[in-house]
Amino acid sequence: MSSKMTPPPSSTDLKGAKQSEPLAVTPKQGAKSPRGKQTATRDIVAEHSRAARAQADFSHCCEALRAHLLDVNFLENKGIGNEIGFFTFCYDPALEMQARTFFAALERESEAGDKPYRIVSRNLYDVFLNICEKRRILKAIPVQEAKHGTASQLKQLSKICTPAAFAEAIDYEPHERGDVLVLTGVGEVYPFLRIHTLLDNLHVRFSDIPVVIAYPGSYTGHSFSLFNSLSDGNYYRAFDLV
Repeated sequence: MSSKMTPPPSSTDLKGAKQSEPLAVTPKQGAKSPRGKQTATRDIVAEHSRAARAQADFSHCCEALRAHLLDVNFLENKGIGNEIGFFTFCYDPALEMQARTFFAALERESEAGDKPYRIVSRNLYDVFLNICEKRRILKAIPVQEAKHGTASQLKQLSKICTPAAFAEAIDYEPHERGDVLVLTGVGEVYPFLRIHTLLDNLHVRFSDIPVVIAYPGSYTGHSFSLFNSLSDGNYYRAFDLV
């Protein structure tokens, strides 16, 4: 029995044959490119670095305030020329809960009676509620807001809860030696109360004791920026604690 070998294809056959194409590799849907992963990593590192700086700055402010509270010149408004003793305690808004805890601890410590200072704390939102309650409009606020809208309600509230009304509600008698007024809740009463207008109205009432403004944002020495993003007015007479 004879067997025949299949002849190899001729060069002509090879030229006419369809060449196989390499398979296209398609990335999985949603997969990040190496460059995208690098960008995401840089963003995470940058955010961690920013948070670490904010925490370090906050700790520094806490230490600075504690040191000031033991300084007789600070407690008696000395060493600042002819200026009023208004001091800003600026912190990152993300650290709001830490700030509340810190100031609550300071107030508790001063109540023990063994410190040279006494913390007198005023939360501006609580002051706002007290003003509304005394004017007998507190219960009507939600109804009026639903009826007329938020913008209209804020406009009406700003006519009632004026900076002068806040200043009067914040004040107390007598101011005692070693008293330190601490204002909190600045962000809670924005925008119908701006901190620079309040401070203008506190000058004549608190020229004898230091006032510390717990401010969730920044102060440049001439302007406030609430939450580090909202312009909160110009003011030139406050001192930053650090």
